[in-house]
Amino acid sequence: MVTLTVFTPTYNRAYILHRCYESLCRQTSKDFMWLIIDDGSADNTKELVNEWIQKDNGFEINYVYKENGGMHTGHNKAYELINTELNVCIDSDDYMPDNAVELITEFWKKYGSDKYSGIASLDNDEEGNIIGTKFPCQKSIKLCDFYDQGGKGDKNLIYRTEVMKKYPPYPEFEGEKFVPLDYKYLLADQEYDLLILNEPTCTVEYMEDGSSLNMFKQYYKNPKGFLFMRKIHMVYDKKLKSQFKSCIHYVSGSLILKNRKFLKESPKKLLTLLACPLGIILYFIIMRKNREGAI
Repeated sequence: MVTLTVFTPTYNRAYILHRCYESLCRQTSKDFMWLIIDDGSADNTKELVNEWIQKDNGFEINYVYKENGGMHTGHNKAYELINTELNVCIDSDDYMPDNAVELITEFWKKYGSDKYSGIASLDNDEEGNIIGTKFPCQKSIKLCDFYDQGGKGDKNLIYRTEVMKKYPPYPEFEGEKFVPLDYKYLLADQEYDLLILNEPTCTVEYMEDGSSLNMFKQYYKNPKGFLFMRKIHMVYDKKLKSQFKSCIHYVSGSLILKNRKFLKESPKKLLTLLACPLGIILYFIIMRKNREGAI
């Protein structure tokens, strides 16, 4: 049994998925397997992956096709299937530095235990620049504390599979295809620290068709998914400022859904009431972008 599963949810990314594959072929350690969750692609992803499976790559490749449901449903399917000690999601438009698997597995073998949910490592861009800020010089941290203390930028998170499986799957709402992935990470944060590995283990590129660059579209098309996550943040976020921001988005999403019971359903009723003016403004911004054709 290998230590790590690298899993990649993908949708119509055959034109760029080869970069992830080639980076895995270059890994200095082959103590991993690659799980590809095809979220209903209509391109030649299946044929491409089948070609790779036939090759002597030095690592196992498993391909699973499912009906299109969005990134979070790909994560749900992956967590159903993964049985290695560790797992990490590498998106279909990203790839791993050549020593990433070796860094992860050797670091975990040296410092890992059931005291931690996994490893927090860094992302870099294609020029080698670190995305955002590094972690503080300490052994471990809670992810929410890192951002509350001014930390910035996406990070590459490697989790113990046992931890991810213990929490409920991402909810799936009919007609919607997005739920923020920090749901499980936030739940894990309540019980565990993440070990800090201040080294890049993922190289990222934000594609024009990626979710990171289309958030206003996501807000408009997936209000139930975002409302679910806003309420989770209201409960678990420690800073009043973060709770208030979630309330603003909660109000705007409730207006999109025409949910008149939003105040009654809010975990933070007074804060939600205070957030109403800004939530209304955000609602009109989202609707204006929709009318202008940006969504």
